[in-house]
Amino acid sequence: MNNFSRAFIIAEAGVNHNGDINIAKSLIDKAKDAGADAVKFQTFKADALVTQDTPKAQYQATNTGSDDGQYNMLKRLELSDVQHLELARYCKEKAIAFMSTAFDVDSLRFLEQFDQPFIKIPSGEIRNALLLWHSVKAGKPLIISTGMATLGDIEFALSFVNYALHHDSPPSTMECIMRYRAECLSGQYAIDCDKSLSNLVTLLHCTSEYPTPLEQVNLRAMQQLSSTFGVNVGYSDHTLSLSVPCAAVSLGATCIEKHFTLSREMDGPDHRSSLEPEELTLMVSMIRDCERSLGHATKFPQPNEFETQKIARQKLVAKKQIKAGERLTEDNVTTARSPSGMCASLYWSVLGKKSSCDVEIMSPIC
Repeated sequence: MNNFSRAFIIAEAGVNHNGDINIAKSLIDKAKDAGADAVKFQTFKADALVTQDTPKAQYQATNTGSDDGQYNMLKRLELSDVQHLELARYCKEKAIAFMSTAFDVDSLRFLEQFDQPFIKIPSGEIRNALLLWHSVKAGKPLIISTGMATLGDIEFALSFVNYALHHDSPPSTMECIMRYRAECLSGQYAIDCDKSLSNLVTLLHCTSEYPTPLEQVNLRAMQQLSSTFGVNVGYSDHTLSLSVPCAAVSLGATCIEKHFTLSREMDGPDHRSSLEPEELTLMVSMIRDCERSLGHATKFPQPNEFETQKIARQKLVAKKQIKAGERLTEDNVTTARSPSGMCASLYWSVLGKKSSCDVEIMSPIC
C-alpha cells in the first residue's frame, strides 16, 4: 500500500463465474472497467476442502434454493489449474491484478506461481494454523478477513503470523501467543521493518452475513482493530450499499473488498449479495471522491478561500457620517461586508478612539 492515501480496491468475483471461464473473463472485464485495482477469485478442490456430508450454510441453501450439500455446490464452482492460468493471463492483458483466495495448502502452493499483490486469508480460515503458517512462508503481504472472529481469534492469527516471520519451525499455539504478547506488542520487532506485522498484515473488518443488514456492519470496530493490534485495517463488504465502503474509507480503511456479479438474478450462492457492474463502477468512483475529500488532519483555509474571505468577512464601517476627530462609538460604528477596512474583530478595540478623517456612511473605517 502507498501510505494508504489510496485504498486498494478488490473486486471479489469469488465463485460468481459459476464454473464458466467465459463468465469469469467477463467479470475481469467489468472489474477493470469499474476501476478496481484487482479482481479476485477462489481456489480450492472440493475433494480436499469439504466432506461430502457437510451441509450448505443457511444463506447458501437459501440463495441456491436447495441444500444438496457443500460438496456438490463447490464441485460445480471449482476452477481447474488450466483455467487459473488462463484467467491470470487475461488479467495481465487487461492490466488488472489477478488474485485468488486459497482454502488449503496445496491451492496456496499452486497460486505461488502468480504474481499476486497479496495473499488473502478468508474469514473461515482465521484459526487454520497450517494455512496461516504456509501463507507467511510464501513471502507476500497478507490480508486477513475477520468475519465471525473475536479479538482472541485475531490475536491467534497474528501470533502465528508473527512467529512464522521469525522462526523456521512451527511451535505450540500457546508459545506463539506468549511470544506475540511479549515481543510484538512490546515493540521488540518494530525496528525490523521487513518482519513487522504493521508492514505486512492488513486486517479486514467483515460481517459474514450475505447480504449484511446495515445494523450489523459495525464499522467502528475497524478503529478497535487498528488501536489494539497496530496493523493496517480494511473492510470486506457484504452489504448491498454503496455508501458503506465509502464510510469505511473515511474511517481509515486501506483496502476495500466487494463481491460483484454480472447479475443478481444468476443462480449461485453469492450473486444475491453482490453488486452488479454499474454499481461496482459507481462504488469505486464514490470511494475515490471520498479519498480526494479527506485531505489532511489539520484545519486551515484552502487556497481559493482567501479570495472569498476578503468579501465574506465583515469590516468596520460607519453607521452614520463621522467627522475627523470625532470619537468612535457604538452609535456611529457597525460592521458590514466591504472590500476594504478594518476587521470586524477589532470592533471593541476602536471604540473611544478618534477618527483620523471624515468617513461617509457605510464607508470603511481604516
